[in-house]
Amino acid sequence: MEHAGATLPLTFVRSARARRVSLRVDSAQRRVLLTAPVRMPFAVALQFAEMQAGWIAARLKRLPARRPFADGAEVPLFGVPHRIRHRPGARGTVWLEAGEIHVAGRAEYLTRRLRDWLMAEVRRRVTPLAHAKAARVERPLKRISVRDSRTRWGSCGPDGALSFSWRLVFAPADVLDYLVAHEVAHLVHKNHGPRFWALTERLCDGPMAKPRAWLRANGEALLQYGA
Repeated sequence: MEHAGATLPLTFVRSARARRVSLRVDSAQRRVLLTAPVRMPFAVALQFAEMQAGWIAARLKRLPARRPFADGAEVPLFGVPHRIRHRPGARGTVWLEAGEIHVAGRAEYLTRRLRDWLMAEVRRRVTPLAHAKAARVERPLKRISVRDSRTRWGSCGPDGALSFSWRLVFAPADVLDYLVAHEVAHLVHKNHGPRFWALTERLCDGPMAKPRAWLRANGEALLQYGA
């Protein structure tokens, strides 16, 4: 879509669940999703988007800069800054050393190897945390997975399976703790009612308000790492 001499990335989606046309910014893909009911003509939906072109342009402009994995780049490992060091002549894959994350191998494999290692780090932190909190509410855990989810930080399936976004590796430890508490609380309450939030608060190792506020303010930045 054109606006003020610039091309705005817009993706049109029809949804059987949509009751009206809507716009949503996809921070990970740096695009805007225009969603419309199945029977709404495309021209009507596009006209709605064109009326909001100024908002779309401003919203895309405010997106955090991409933060690709590269030698010398800095990433927060559970909130603690670490420098990436590429070691093409070294053996092994990825290791920590003196506040640095060392990645061995050829340059073209750096992003994948580092992402795989970071996913394993999230799993290593989340697994005992989730089991401990689930034990407190006396609910079994079917399985815990770590995925490249770009729209949800965590989820709790109907069978009690928990899933978390690997990008939580860049968030402070109390944010990870809050999100694990959030999903474990869903083992008991399948909604976001008062009892759910009260249980989430009890399962957190500290006050819940601070990590929730941090995630609202910084969540989009987490999606830009490794892009």
